[in-house]
Amino acid sequence: MTNEASAALERAWQQEWGRLLGLLVGRFRDVDLAEDSLADAFESAARTWPTDGVPSNPAAWLLTAARRRALDKVRGAETARRKLPLLVVDHVREEERAQREEVVDMDDVGDDELRLLFLACHPALAPESQAALALRLVLGVPTAEIARLFLVTEPTMAARITRAKKKIATAGLPFTLPDDGALAGRVEVASQAIYLCFTAGYAPGFGDAVVRADLAGEAIRLARLLAALLERRGEVAPAVLALLALMVLQHSRRDARVSADGELVLLADQDRSRWHHEEISEGLALLAALPPTTGRAEELRLQARIAARHATAVHPEGTDWSAVAADYVRLERLSGSPVVRLNRAVAVAEADGPRAGLALLDGLDELLPLSHRLPAVRGELLARAGETDAARRQLQVAIDRCRHEAELAHLRARLATL
Repeated sequence: MTNEASAALERAWQQEWGRLLGLLVGRFRDVDLAEDSLADAFESAARTWPTDGVPSNPAAWLLTAARRRALDKVRGAETARRKLPLLVVDHVREEERAQREEVVDMDDVGDDELRLLFLACHPALAPESQAALALRLVLGVPTAEIARLFLVTEPTMAARITRAKKKIATAGLPFTLPDDGALAGRVEVASQAIYLCFTAGYAPGFGDAVVRADLAGEAIRLARLLAALLERRGEVAPAVLALLALMVLQHSRRDARVSADGELVLLADQDRSRWHHEEISEGLALLAALPPTTGRAEELRLQARIAARHATAVHPEGTDWSAVAADYVRLERLSGSPVVRLNRAVAVAEADGPRAGLALLDGLDELLPLSHRLPAVRGELLARAGETDAARRQLQVAIDRCRHEAELAHLRARLATL
């Protein structure tokens, strides 16, 4: 495949998947049919774009190809489909579809993505499946990457997603925006799915990209759509605003995380002039405007405050690591997350020395058995503590587990220095 065609296809996957799938689900009222047809359209594009050239409107090309494929499948199995339950689509959605059946403005289909997001996060589905299904359907995140985010194996996650899609089909769940009474209860899971997608872009689990800025940017765009919907409904959702603040602050450092050679650059070594300071200002303003928070919103606010402490430090030594560690203490009490404990250990090591950080890693191996970051952090802290042999062993464990090329290169280079 030519570089131009490959880049266009990758861009379309990242930026248009959810919008296209939302249109197809609304049209055919069948998640599996829509997803399979869209996947077929991308496969067709991979075959034809390198020779025929990239179309002037890739999204429209893919939508047309997917619609044709879906119609072929419907015609080929019409009798069987009559016996299957279909999604309920509200009359407003049907009218919108009729008006734009032939021509679709891809910049004006945000509600389709939100309908898809809320379908994936429907309370009839198992709680452990909702956010995972949202990642798969709305943003096309690969199942292997979703499994990494949830700290489970790929077969386990694949089975979980399959069960959720079957439940949607058999229950005929509605492809609609929740009414005012149900909206607030669905926002928490929706925002969790958005943040997990951002995490997949900000800290990829495999591949050679240090940061998948396009995927992280799509998560931010989806959060803005959700915030706009809530504003239209007159709802106040601190969790969504805190999430936006957190993502914007973290995303502001994306360019500085990658060297000119495509290598990972750690926070202490980043060129802070490459940070997007207008985004930092936006994140700080969102954080300052937050009303009092509890529960999940408070967890997100604390994470945003930690990001703000990093983003406002004018030089590496300017970070108040004791304050960061204190924020992580509060965050760990709320979340009970082993990943938060791991991050807290890093902050404590910066504030109080490597052995203080190492003490906090005890007991995490059983909770994070597949993580490469746990042995990577332990190896780094052991090296700083002067235990070189033990540090080498831990870094080798991290290398054996890591599937991300940029992080692998960093770990190998660090091991070579010992």
